[in-house]
Amino acid sequence: MSRSRARFDIAWQAALDHARQAASQFGMDVVVTRDVLGRSCILIDDRGRPLAHDDPTVVALRDAFTAATRPFTGLEPLLFGDKLFAPELYFDAGERVPVSPRQSSAGSVHSLERTVIGSDWARSVPTPSDGAPGRRDRRVALYGFKGGVGRTTATAVLARYLAGTGRCVLVVDLDLESPGVSNLLEDPAGIPRHGIVDHLIEGGVGNADELELVARSSALPVKGNGEVWLAPAGGRPLERNGEPYDYLAKLNRIYSDLAGLNPGDRERPFAARLEEAIAACEDQVTELSRPPDVVLLDSRAGMHDIAAVTLTHLSGLVLLFAVDNPSTWEGYKMLFTQWQRRPVLARELRERLRVVAAMFHSAGDAKRLPALIDRAQTLFASTLYDQLDTDEEGADNEGDELYHPPLEDDDAPHAAIPILFGNDLVGLDPLRSRDWPELPFVDAAYRTFTTTVERLLLPPHPAPESS
Repeated sequence: MSRSRARFDIAWQAALDHARQAASQFGMDVVVTRDVLGRSCILIDDRGRPLAHDDPTVVALRDAFTAATRPFTGLEPLLFGDKLFAPELYFDAGERVPVSPRQSSAGSVHSLERTVIGSDWARSVPTPSDGAPGRRDRRVALYGFKGGVGRTTATAVLARYLAGTGRCVLVVDLDLESPGVSNLLEDPAGIPRHGIVDHLIEGGVGNADELELVARSSALPVKGNGEVWLAPAGGRPLERNGEPYDYLAKLNRIYSDLAGLNPGDRERPFAARLEEAIAACEDQVTELSRPPDVVLLDSRAGMHDIAAVTLTHLSGLVLLFAVDNPSTWEGYKMLFTQWQRRPVLARELRERLRVVAAMFHSAGDAKRLPALIDRAQTLFASTLYDQLDTDEEGADNEGDELYHPPLEDDDAPHAAIPILFGNDLVGLDPLRSRDWPELPFVDAAYRTFTTTVERLLLPPHPAPESS
C-alpha cells in the first residue's frame, strides 16, 4: 500500500511545525512560504552564518519536511538566504505573518502567502496617496459578508440623507462583479463615459488621463445645497454612442499586481491602483464642484480582493452589514481571524469597524437586537478585542491598556446599528418611483442608521471664503 499523502491543511500545519524546528535547530530566522497551488517551502536566513546544504542535519530536515508535506511540497523544499538573489523580498516582506517570536536560542518564524488573490486581507495598511493624507478619513466602506442584505439600497439612502444635510457626497460602486448602486442614483443616459474598471485598465498602461469618471446624480431628490455624485463600476452603455465597451474583458484583467511602468519604478499592487482610481474620482468631483465631504464605497460581498482592499486599505469608517444567523457570524469569524493573525493591522482596523443590523425584524420581540449585539460582542471579544496583547515579535505590551469595550458601550464596534425591515420594502421599485427615499416607511426604516452614521463622520469641509 502506498504511503498516504497529506491534505492541504495538514500539509501546511506540518510545514509550520518543521519551520519552528529549523528556527530552533539552527538558531536562525525562518520564513515558510506557500505558493498559488498551496505548495510550501522553508527559507532559512543563514546570511550571517551560511549552512552547508549537504550537512546531515540539513538533509534530515529536508527529507522529513518533504515526507510530511507531500504533495504540497515546493519544488525546492529548503532555500537559504545566503544563496537567494534578493533575500529581503522574503525576510523583510511586509506581508509576513508572525508564527513564533525570536527567542534566546531560536530564530523567529513567519509565514508568507504567495497567492493570486486574497493577500490584501492581511497586508499592512499603507499610507494614503501622496498629497492627500486625509482622504481615507472621509471614506466609508459598506460591506456585507453575505449578499442580499440591503447594502446597496442603504448606500443610496445614506447618500441622499447626507446630501440633505448640505454635504457633497461621492458614491463609488466597487461591487464590480455585480454593479447595482448606479441604477439607484442615475438614469443610464447620465452614467459617465468611464468607470472604475476603466481607470484600472487604462492606468495599467499609463493611459488614465482625461477619463470621464463621475456624474452628478439626477435621480435622487436632494433639497438645499447638498450634492450626490456617482462613480460607477463601468461606463456608459454600448448603445449610447456606438463605441465598443467590453466590460467583462476589462474585469478579467484588473486584479493582478503590476510591475512599474518604467525600469526602476516601484511595483503597483492592486490596492495602490484602486486607491489611485478612487482618488481620481474624488479629484474630478473637486474640479467640477467642491471636495467631497464623504465618500461612500459600496463594496462587494464575500472574501474577495475588492472587499479586502476596501476594508483594510481605502476606508476610514467600515460598516459591516450582518443578519443574525450562523452563516453571517461564521463568515465574519473567518475574516476577523485573518486580521487577528496580524496584531498591528487588527489594532489599526478594529476601532474603525461598526456592525449594522441589516433587514432587522423588530416587531414583536424587544430582545432581538440585544441578542444580535451580544453575538457581535462575543465575536469581537474572541478575535479583535483583548486578545491582542503582544506585538508581532512577541514583546510584552503589559503597559498598554487593553481594548475591550463592554457589551453596553453604544459606541463600540459591536454596537449594532439597526436598519428596520418591513413588508413595504419588498415591493419597492426605485427605478419606477424616483421619490422613494422620501416615502414614510423608508425614512422610518433607515432613520437610526442614517443619523448614527452621520454622527460618526468628520464635519463637512469649511465653505470657501467669498472673494
